[in-house]
Amino acid sequence: MKKHLAKLLAGGAIAALALTGCASGSPSGSSAATEGASGSAGGGLKDVTVGVLSIAPSAAMQYGIDEGIFKAHGLNVTLQPGTGGAAMLPAVSTGTLNFAVGNPLSVMTAATKGLDMKIVTGYSDSKAESDDINGVVVKKDSGITSWKDLEGKTTSVNALKTQGDLTIMQSAKLDGADPAKLKFNEMPFQDMEAQLERGNTDAIWLPEPFLSRALAAGNTLVGYPNQTAVPGLPTMVTFSSGAYVKDNPEVVADFKAAMEETLAKAEANGDAVRALLPKFMGMDAAVAEKLKMETFDAEVKTSQLQELGKLMVEYKFVDQEPDVAAMTVQ
Repeated sequence: MKKHLAKLLAGGAIAALALTGCASGSPSGSSAATEGASGSAGGGLKDVTVGVLSIAPSAAMQYGIDEGIFKAHGLNVTLQPGTGGAAMLPAVSTGTLNFAVGNPLSVMTAATKGLDMKIVTGYSDSKAESDDINGVVVKKDSGITSWKDLEGKTTSVNALKTQGDLTIMQSAKLDGADPAKLKFNEMPFQDMEAQLERGNTDAIWLPEPFLSRALAAGNTLVGYPNQTAVPGLPTMVTFSSGAYVKDNPEVVADFKAAMEETLAKAEANGDAVRALLPKFMGMDAAVAEKLKMETFDAEVKTSQLQELGKLMVEYKFVDQEPDVAAMTVQ
């Protein structure tokens, strides 16, 4: 365990170097990162740095900044993009980032390894019914029509031991398959459709906008694994370190309140969030306008996260079930 933690923490310096400002509530993208809660911007605002992934749902954070919600709660927020949720964990642990937005499985895994992570709020959830925001796609003539048909086949996911392969294995189990007989490999989302067409993989797990594009090209949807395995599964949460939460209770309370307001307004004004995507992440405006989005919600979905924790143990992602209640800021 010590060796694993040392590895994670050592990566903090590398992660910090890799992070560059993508959007900011202050003129400088660097001051908040170095000052943290102890620094303050003009007007007595507290400077905080929030790590985000360069994906569509992160635009809700920019929406909150643009709408002045964070400033109304006394916070001057600077966003720092990272390449992956796991890379943000050591940066949060060492204080380079005050908060971050990432997938709950990575945060829960870190907690079981001894890293003191705290879930501050919910952020986004997959759809409990109707069309979901990620799914498994196969070629039309593949002969794969159900989760059970994935036995002995290779499914491509963006990273192993994450929500993709976990929910697919559980979906297959619920369909009567042996999850141990499913095969997975790693592949960037942008490469998956071409590799499926060439026959280099049997199935691909895609989020939006890749999912809609693959289906429009004539491929077939097997199903929505989040919806099948854990309906309404949270896709992202906001988190911080236990030390930061303990030392900065007022900032954390203000951040929670700001997130509740930001996400409620983002959910009610989806078109406004989509309108930010061309500038926020270089997405084509026509694609952004029609993009299916997760449900934005600041509530921490404890029951779904507990179910996720049980699956993490069942499929040997972790050795012990994460204590969701203990790691959630009340």
